[in-house]
Amino acid sequence: MAMVSRLLVLSLFIMLISLERDGKLAQREGIVMAIDEDGKALCSSVNLAEFLPPPYGGLENMVCQPVWNSFLLRYSQTKDNVITIILSTVYTSGWVGMGFSRDGKMINSSCMVGWITPGGQGKIKQYYVEGLTPSKIKPEKGELPLTSVPPIVYLQGATIYLAFQLKYPNRLKNQPILLAFATKYPHHHHLTVHDDKTTILFDFSSGTSFDVNAGAPNNYISSTKTHGVLGILGWGLFSPFGAIFARYLKKQKFWYYFHVSAQFIGFILGLAGVVLGLQLHNKLQVHIAAHEGIGILVLVLSILQVLAFFLRPERDSKYRKCWNLYHGWTGRTAVFFGAVNIVLGMHYAGAGESWKIGYGFLLGTIMLVCIVLETLLRLKKLDEPNLPPTYPMNSI
Repeated sequence: MAMVSRLLVLSLFIMLISLERDGKLAQREGIVMAIDEDGKALCSSVNLAEFLPPPYGGLENMVCQPVWNSFLLRYSQTKDNVITIILSTVYTSGWVGMGFSRDGKMINSSCMVGWITPGGQGKIKQYYVEGLTPSKIKPEKGELPLTSVPPIVYLQGATIYLAFQLKYPNRLKNQPILLAFATKYPHHHHLTVHDDKTTILFDFSSGTSFDVNAGAPNNYISSTKTHGVLGILGWGLFSPFGAIFARYLKKQKFWYYFHVSAQFIGFILGLAGVVLGLQLHNKLQVHIAAHEGIGILVLVLSILQVLAFFLRPERDSKYRKCWNLYHGWTGRTAVFFGAVNIVLGMHYAGAGESWKIGYGFLLGTIMLVCIVLETLLRLKKLDEPNLPPTYPMNSI
């Protein structure tokens, strides 16, 4: 019991360290944003005409605005609603993208993505985002009204430039913009998961912008993180340890109360995660069949476990053996698919390394605890003497 508690505390400590690491990364990004407030100085110090061909190298009435981290947005809009856009940022490897969204969400947005191959060749393509997984981001598709002027990507020193031209029926004003980058190269023109992203609302009339995520406290990003935390705590922490109490610690005092308490807390947290997941589904209009289907399955199995608490027969009932089989295997199946769904959720959400490391350590701790306790249990059974049955003797 003490060993389980220590391992549980250690796993939670590792997860807290991982989350703190995320916070430190965010803090470093804030420092970068503060540095990039001086990005306007780069607007006047760089002469685009020296390395970009017309019309990108000779924009008239060009507006240059730092928008996020080291991203600079240059653009010029004519009277006939032709807008020329040049996005630049510091580049080492991978891809850089700029998307145009209808409502500020990634789904159903059209993006221009550029990268420089390891061989030094520039690639730039339009993509259409049908879903959150890489397979749902379609190359050579999209709704951006590109003109006949071909888009280009160019690497000048340590800065990459994405340039393209659009023509709208009306003058472009307030527009939700998606900005993202990844350090891994696209694989056969299919984008890898981004390292970071943001959404801004950019006013092409005044050249000003603000962070949509910062202005919306109930945004879907924080909801997605909460959904993940609830799933990990409910189905990845409390439910497995509730099962451990039931199988290995029956000879410990109050084991039953620990078991029921852990299972009940796990059920409540898992149910809250499912409810939040349904809200995200309705908000994003995203259908992830595997993740949603397994989530519903685990919820149904959890409900069956709750019902088992109220339907438990007496110990000497002839139905007790059937109940034990039903309760045990329903719980094992729920715990297994709960772990599978947590991994799937992190994959589809593009979770960072800290989330994967934190949950990996927690899952490894649970597996190690089960292996050790199962080994001790079997060794104890082997040590028990196989005494012949005793029969009462009648006194003469």
